[in-house]
Amino acid sequence: MSNAWRRVALGDLIGLTLSSVDKKSKTNEQPVQLCNYTDVYKNSFIHADMDFMEATATEREIAKCSLGSGDVVITKDSEKHDDIGVPALVREDIPNLVCGYHLAILRPSPSELDGAYLFYALSTDQAQQQFHSYANGVTRFGLRKADIGLVEIPLPPLDEQRAIARVLGALDDKIELNRRMSATLEAMARALFRSWFVDFAPVRAKAAGRPSGLPPALDALFPASFEASELGEIPSGWGVRSLDDIADFRNGLALQRYPPDGEESLPVIKIAEMRRGYTSKTASASASIDPRYIVEDGDVLFSWSGSLELVLWSHGRGALNQHLFKVTSAEFPKWFYLGWIREHLDDFRGIAAGKATTMGHIQRHHLTDAKATVPSPDVVAAGHEDLGPLVEEQVRHAVEARTLASQRDTLLPRLVSGELRVEDVE
Repeated sequence: MSNAWRRVALGDLIGLTLSSVDKKSKTNEQPVQLCNYTDVYKNSFIHADMDFMEATATEREIAKCSLGSGDVVITKDSEKHDDIGVPALVREDIPNLVCGYHLAILRPSPSELDGAYLFYALSTDQAQQQFHSYANGVTRFGLRKADIGLVEIPLPPLDEQRAIARVLGALDDKIELNRRMSATLEAMARALFRSWFVDFAPVRAKAAGRPSGLPPALDALFPASFEASELGEIPSGWGVRSLDDIADFRNGLALQRYPPDGEESLPVIKIAEMRRGYTSKTASASASIDPRYIVEDGDVLFSWSGSLELVLWSHGRGALNQHLFKVTSAEFPKWFYLGWIREHLDDFRGIAAGKATTMGHIQRHHLTDAKATVPSPDVVAAGHEDLGPLVEEQVRHAVEARTLASQRDTLLPRLVSGELRVEDVE
């Protein structure tokens, strides 16, 4: 069935721009929003609510590098060979958005090629392998304009392209909705945690003779005064403990020492997996490792070396690699120690960034030095009624998004190749 679709080189289908905004420009500069390498590498879609970098550009640069709905942006150079050719689709018109360094703009010819279909076609393993084969370099890899033009994709009729993009896009829309819901739940949890346990808003209100705004039974659990502590004033009767005292930070294993030893194996969770989940490049390890180093959905993972990341894991069962902590507690609920790690995360990242001569990291004593205010058990229990469900719902939405992504990834190569037709899916 796929034989009916010819393969066509990108050079025959797109307008291609490799140059990007010159941040050194000094004349005729205008304020713009800059879509950069990280925006593309970490996001399949470019949308208006992203946190773009503020920059300036000349009129010529703006005319040449402006991005609009339907454009596809790819990473054209990187220190890592496998990071070349990562695509992202600009899903909506975003005012003053221009393309930044290390990226290429692929603008489809509208009479022949749908932008969303192009994005999905470039997301297939077949297209990615072509990008990687054309990338040249030693310490930094890059694609030339001519190389990008040589990459071939299947070209079904335009109405079929749009139908394929519609099916895959519907799944991505659901995934994006789940992502936004998870982000909203996380923001709600962080705001409530900070209000109660960092800013002490209910206690400050009561101490000032103002209503706390809480239901009477909950209001009664909070004190109406403060006392001195090593952190300064904290609510009366509350304590101060170290981060590694309220939770157990279990470092992962050197999993190259535990290769798969049978039919069953576990995917290895490294920093790359914390960012993007499992991929075709994810390594495997023995499924017979100590259960304490096995990660399940909903576990809190914290990378203490390299890029310091903190996640609620949602990509399925895996094995914990070294340089990552699996954080648990026999005494406190998940939302409590998760909230306190978040409060200290920027400080930890600053410590890691200050290690100029080695790979950035924190040490065990930094966990000891980081302090948390600890309320009474009654306040923790009351907090669990509100904060516990918010955290669990984050995980549920993320796991559902993973299931949808698996369905999309199964359909993607079959639809783009023509092996499966849209009418069969619908």
